[in-house]
Amino acid sequence: MSRQSFKVCFCFRRIFKLRVLEPPEEVKILFDQYSQNGTMSLDNLRGFLVEFQGEYNATRDDAQAIFNSLKHLNIFSRRGLHLEAFFRYLLGDLNGPLSPSRVVHHDMTQPLAHYFLYTGHNSYLTGNQLSSDSSVEPIIKALRRGVRVIELDLWPGSKQDEVEVRHGGTLTNPVDLLKCLNAIKDNAFQASEYPVVITFEDHLPANLQDQVAEMVTKTFGDMLYRPETDQLREFPSPESLKKKVMISTKPPKEYLETPSSKSTKRSKISSKKEQWNGETASKSDSEICDKDEEDEGESLQEEDEQMTVPEYRHLISINAGKPKGALQNWLSIDEKKVRRLSLSEQELENATRRHGADIIRFTQRNLLRVYPKGTRITSSNYNPFVGWAHGAQMVAFNMQGYGKHLWVMQGMFKANGGCGYVKKPDFLLSNEVFDPSVRLPVKKILKVTIYMGEGWDLDFRRTHFDMYSPPDFFVKVGIAGVPADKAMYKTKAIEDDWQPVWNEKFEFKLTVPELAVLRITVLEYDTSGQHDFGGQTCLPISELRTGIRAIPLHDRRGDKYKNTKLLVQFELN
Repeated sequence: MSRQSFKVCFCFRRIFKLRVLEPPEEVKILFDQYSQNGTMSLDNLRGFLVEFQGEYNATRDDAQAIFNSLKHLNIFSRRGLHLEAFFRYLLGDLNGPLSPSRVVHHDMTQPLAHYFLYTGHNSYLTGNQLSSDSSVEPIIKALRRGVRVIELDLWPGSKQDEVEVRHGGTLTNPVDLLKCLNAIKDNAFQASEYPVVITFEDHLPANLQDQVAEMVTKTFGDMLYRPETDQLREFPSPESLKKKVMISTKPPKEYLETPSSKSTKRSKISSKKEQWNGETASKSDSEICDKDEEDEGESLQEEDEQMTVPEYRHLISINAGKPKGALQNWLSIDEKKVRRLSLSEQELENATRRHGADIIRFTQRNLLRVYPKGTRITSSNYNPFVGWAHGAQMVAFNMQGYGKHLWVMQGMFKANGGCGYVKKPDFLLSNEVFDPSVRLPVKKILKVTIYMGEGWDLDFRRTHFDMYSPPDFFVKVGIAGVPADKAMYKTKAIEDDWQPVWNEKFEFKLTVPELAVLRITVLEYDTSGQHDFGGQTCLPISELRTGIRAIPLHDRRGDKYKNTKLLVQFELN
């Protein structure tokens, strides 16, 4: 047992004894159960993997791979694993909560509308929505994390002869479109080979649309997906679109109108009120930041769409726009063609109150994109489950921020090998339309035992959490999902310990486990109530491996710590 001292004042130090990390009692019992004379053989380990860990397809080769991963340790013996080596395996990378192989295992041959897509909002912004810089770096980071939908706002440059990417009506600095396109080309398929969708918010005249068509065509070449027809009857599958780039935008209209008609239309738009089920609600000033996206509600009539620049129009594989009229028109289904509809998070919430079933039916064939409301100027995010539970494929998030909603988003898309596409549950594609507001019977019960944690002393400074003592960690564990499944519990705080042991068990009753995400956050207790952050992770319940698992923790932005992890047991019945 070692010691650690903290300087309290000029002439006084507090001395703390540091425990040696030991296996929890449950681990010792399991080792005795699956070993002989203090040694766990290859066959003993395979028996443990199959019977206790629930790895029913585990082979002797899998057990041998675990043996091989421990050979560099002094505690390894060729005859088998001693208790300490078994304990180190349980805390190792091969024993994570999700399959370490990261294999794509969902059926990827269905139309795009049958999947949730990892989707970014204003993907070029480095910070807040009003004054941050535009750059290719956030685009690169997003793609390397597996994000599959990148949004670019296209505007004429200061000389009106070039195209730049920026957040219109704000103080954000622009970035050149060609730089963004090259960044996408170079990084699109590093994390996943499944298609990348670029959504253009287009504010360009005809001559600049010609420029965009030329840039996109030259940059992506054969990578660019060009449908044989302007109006798809059904979206192609992710499998058929591997290593393809798709363009999604609404047919542009600005250059089709005379200056006088533009002026008239602007005045009409500014005074227009939205109709929600017979209720009239004026447009909030707070949504001015997303006025470019709201303009989709003024999309052209069918005959006007035929007048768009041919080269530019032929780039568009996912047509976007809102039909004129009320909400029912927006959600209308045309059996002869599919399209993308965009709604703000507020519009979606309002629509779900009376038209939830219509939204789900719409998303069974068409794409629905949801984006943050305009008041989220700090690039915060919103509850993604409102969209997911109603079949919205593109729940667009500000990837440059952090917070619980973004952590849940990152957790959701750890599923299916982290490829950026998650197959929707069957109940969202059924003729019997799912109603997320109705409480369903309990389908699964998840039991989570938080045993212990380690690694903070290696990843953080000695005085990071407390100037005068080791940290007092506690764990919050809960479920993010449909309203009936949401829950949050916490352990007691363990005082003055870098290697806390909690041994606390929690139970979660799940009615829709297919949409549930497990949230785990470690905090360091502070009497002020402003607890310090000590790591987090979110995991899709649908892919959770049962048994005792090592849970790597991540920082606020979702990057994994090198050493910090928890030892946790999962039981799912």
